[in-house]
Amino acid sequence: MITIINYGMGNLGSILNMFKRIGAEAQVCDKVEEIAKAEKLLLPGVGAFDAAIKCIDSIVGLRDVLNMKVQVEKVPLLGICLGMQLITDNSEEGNLPGLGFITGKTLRFEANDELKVPHMGWNLVKEIRKSPLTKDLQEDSRFYFVHSYYVKVEQSECQIMTSKYGKDFDSVIQKDNIFGAQFHPEKSHKFGMKLLENFARI
Repeated sequence: MITIINYGMGNLGSILNMFKRIGAEAQVCDKVEEIAKAEKLLLPGVGAFDAAIKCIDSIVGLRDVLNMKVQVEKVPLLGICLGMQLITDNSEEGNLPGLGFITGKTLRFEANDELKVPHMGWNLVKEIRKSPLTKDLQEDSRFYFVHSYYVKVEQSECQIMTSKYGKDFDSVIQKDNIFGAQFHPEKSHKFGMKLLENFARI
């Protein structure tokens, strides 16, 4: 069972529907005591970094449970879009510390005459190293992005896939049981279905 964490900022219905389409058991949950029993966790996110951290911290015990599940029990966690940014140390979008599961920063794209921000639409991904999350993805796999900020991990071994928008940025990251995807797999058709199917099988 995959537990999709409902902390008030996420595209929950679309994610749940995609898991149903691939035949994976999933549930949306906002109760800390139920999250504490989770076998796998998905951290969604749409909106601003600090607002999301405040929402997480407003649920008594949620951050402690996430730390226990992810860092002690080592259950698989997938952060998507803002959820991937939240698992880094901090963001230029705000002042609050992130969850710090993967060492890295969330930085803002610099807009110019040729580069519009946010980065919105389909984009290709480039595999840097193998991961169970990206197993058997086609070489021409492309995903749907909507974001003004991007992640830069500190340790190169955490880079799984990159994409290019003005500059190369990390589009899939991993450290042990912790995964992040900057794009929206739930909006990325067959490519997103394959990635979520891989996560369900981890």
